[in-house]
Order: sequence, then C-alpha cells, then structure tokens
Amino acid sequence: MNLIVKQYEDALSKLANDYTPPGSDVKSVIHQWLHAIITGSDFFGSNRGLDKDKIIDCLRSEKLYSSNQKLRNLIFSDIITKSNDKTSFRFIDLFAGIGGMRLGFEAAGGVCVFTSEFEKNAQSTYHENFGEYPFGDITKISEKDIPDHNVLIAGFPCQPFSHAGLKLGVDDTRGTLFYDIARILKEKQPEFALLENVKGLISHDKGYTLKVILNTLVDMGYQCILDEELIRTGSPEKIKKEASRMILKARDFGVPQNRQRVYIVLWRKDLNISFNYPEVTGIKTRVGDILEKKPHSKYTISDRLWTGHQNRKSNNKINGKGFGYGLVTSESEYTNTISARYYKDGSEILLSQKDKNPRKLTPREAARLQGFPEEFIINKSDVQAYKQFGNSVSIPVVSAIAKEIVESFMGGRNAK
Repeated sequence: MNLIVKQYEDALSKLANDYTPPGSDVKSVIHQWLHAIITGSDFFGSNRGLDKDKIIDCLRSEKLYSSNQKLRNLIFSDIITKSNDKTSFRFIDLFAGIGGMRLGFEAAGGVCVFTSEFEKNAQSTYHENFGEYPFGDITKISEKDIPDHNVLIAGFPCQPFSHAGLKLGVDDTRGTLFYDIARILKEKQPEFALLENVKGLISHDKGYTLKVILNTLVDMGYQCILDEELIRTGSPEKIKKEASRMILKARDFGVPQNRQRVYIVLWRKDLNISFNYPEVTGIKTRVGDILEKKPHSKYTISDRLWTGHQNRKSNNKINGKGFGYGLVTSESEYTNTISARYYKDGSEILLSQKDKNPRKLTPREAARLQGFPEEFIINKSDVQAYKQFGNSVSIPVVSAIAKEIVESFMGGRNAK
C-alpha cells in the first residue's frame, strides 16, 4: 500500500466510519472523498449533511492538504491509471469487476465518482490500478448517498423475474441485482446509462426477462433504440428480435475475440438526444498480435489434459454437442470468448504449438484479448487473473459506445 495514502486513511477513518454502509470497507468512503476533492465531485454521503470543509480541515490539521493539485500528486504517486484532470461528464461504475468499463469511459473524457464491486479479489485489483477501493454490497448502499452523475454504467448478472411482473414498475424487479440499478436510476436520473450483459439476456426466459427490464426503464423515463410501444405491448419474441441490434462483437472493434455482448444504452426521454450505436471499425484482427514472444512453459497443457480435451471433443461430436476445445494459431482471425472458467482447463482457447501440446493464454495475453492496456497491473494469482479477465468487458467496444454517448450527450445538451 502507498504509505502516504495510509496516512490519509488514518486521518479520516473516524469521520468516515459514520458514513460507511454495511458490506463496505471504511477506506472505500475515504478514497471516494479524496478523489472527490481532487476532481471537484460530490462526496459520498453529502445528502446527510456532510461538511466537506470539515474533511479538508481535518487533513490540514494533519498537514496532509495544501492544494488539490498537491493532493492529486500524492494520492496518485504510484498509480498508473489516473483519473482525468478535466472532464466533460461524471459516471458511476457498478458491478465494476476490475474496471474495464471504467477504462472505456475514462478514455472518452469521463471521471468516475463512485464504484461498487462485491468480490474481494476484484476489489484488490481495481484498487491497485485506480487508487480507489470499491464499495462492496450494492444492495446495502442507499441510492441517496451516491454522488450525482451523468452516466451510470453497469454489467450485472442475468436473473429471472417473477411472472407476476409488469404491474408494479421498479418493484417488479425486487430480489434481483437489476433492482439496485433501477432504484439508483430512479433516484439520481442520470442523462445516460449503459447496461452490459451476456448475449443470452435477450433470450433468457423466452425474452420475458428483457421485456421486464426494458419496461421498467421506460416507466422511469428512459428510452433506448427500441420503440416504446414495442416495449410496452410487443411480444417477448418481437422484442428479442429487435434487441439483437444491441449485440456488439469484440472482433468488430479491433480485438481478436468472438465475444458477443448485449449493450443496452439508455437516455432520458426529456433530453433532445439522438443516439446511434458505433459502427464497426473494419480493423483486421489476428491472434498473433496479442501473443507473448516467450510464454512460460507452465502454460503448455499436460498430456493428460490434452488427451481429455480430445476425447471429450470426439464424444461430443458423436452425441451432437460439437464442442470440446477451441484450437487457434497465431494466424487465426479471432478466438472463442474467454470466460471466467478459463482457469480450469483453458478449453475455449488453446494455442497450437509446433511439436508440443497446445497451451493456454498467459494472463497478459488474456488482458490484451480484452483490450486492457499494457500498463494494467494483473492479479498475481493466475487463477484470479483468468477469472477477472473472463468476467470483464471488451474495452474497445465500451470505448466506442462511450464516445457515441459523449457525442450524443454534448450535442443534445447544446441543442436544448
């Protein structure tokens, strides 16, 4: 840990303790406050009469504050990924993982004013890269405490809803993690939101899950590229078909991975905004472009595992299942989708090697496959690294969407 940051944590811990929600660490509040001072953002808990001057006075009394710029230099002294000094918009990062969505929106000029992630190993990786320890259990955080923002971004688990839904609005989604997104949107009313999910969300529960999600969002005053009348009265099958336009592929945005995800972009109906999904880049992709020159031999799979993969593929073919492993070469255009289970056996992406068994991707190659920058600090555990990159997003796709949101937002704001 940065010893300087530890001094700030010690100085503010007593005050921050009163504002720390259950399921979160007190340092999450402190880090948010420090970043809020640096970026001129709202403080977590400001709605409860938090005196910002009292925080700065507390730091001054410990000789820990003289100016925002000096505070920034101290806090970010050993952090590679730094928040923007000047920004055109503010966003919050929910179900943040290791910060892939954040990187995409920071690249578009945004500053993150609040972040939440439940999993401890992901929190540590996030902290190491961004200098902020994420808040924990979002279900225990009051939406009123969250700072104001222009964009809400979230990748959230796909969960079923009760079939008694479409009657109570936001309350239809209680018991799911989407409910926590909905209650924050309802309270804070940001101009935009980006919700990312697996491709299967569209067909989940025969399209009913997506219909409830979109209907809830429309009820709260948001719109997306689907017509409101279709969302309210259309069949799940018709909604499912139209929503396929929200699916974007990583390989269409310059990274050699056939990752397909649903990106639901929302904007408030009262704004004079027109949004278009980003056009594909047309950049040719090649697996060899993300490979390390001298990968460690430990990533070559064993004879036993390789035999198991081959036998499984043969049996699956006989049974009509069709998958056992995905084998690519450096000249392949793209790989299969890397998943959080990649650490188990690497079956979805194996790299062919001359006169040797295939090998798994290295953690750095997994990072590159998702578009993470070279300076991104990877978790020291290979198992955790694979889980984290498998759970993350394709940063070039998110960056492209963020750019379109910024252009739509600024254009719409200027047109009003």
